Amino acid sequence: MARISGVDLPKGKRAEYGLTYIYGIGHASALDILDKAGIDPARHIGELSDEEVARIRQVITSDYKVEGSLRSENQMNIKRLMDIGSYRGLRHRKGLPVRGQRTRTNSRTRKGKRRTVAGRKKAAAKK
Repeated sequence: MARISGVDLPKGKRAEYGLTYIYGIGHASALDILDKAGIDPARHIGELSDEEVARIRQVITSDYKVEGSLRSENQMNIKRLMDIGSYRGLRHRKGLPVRGQRTRTNSRTRKGKRRTVAGRKKAAAKK
């Protein structure tokens, strides 16, 4: 099993799709990496020799930011937005959608499970 950037790549997948298991590498990047390494994208990960895996690893380390370093850079960018108090940073801090989506309906992924506000109608009726 090929291990690149701390990720075990699936043996049964074609190389162009197997490389996308690495955080920060999409389909277009995978094709570019395989082209630079001189490997046919149709070959399966399990068929690659150790030398070919080493060439892929070398291309990735020299040209791409992946996995831990990319994740930490993204987190630092979000933290910077929150620290300077920008609108996007405030939305991150509150756990609301950041890119202008509506929140009156939808956006349950960011807001989380509905929290019902109980006791309002009864309290108003007693007065």
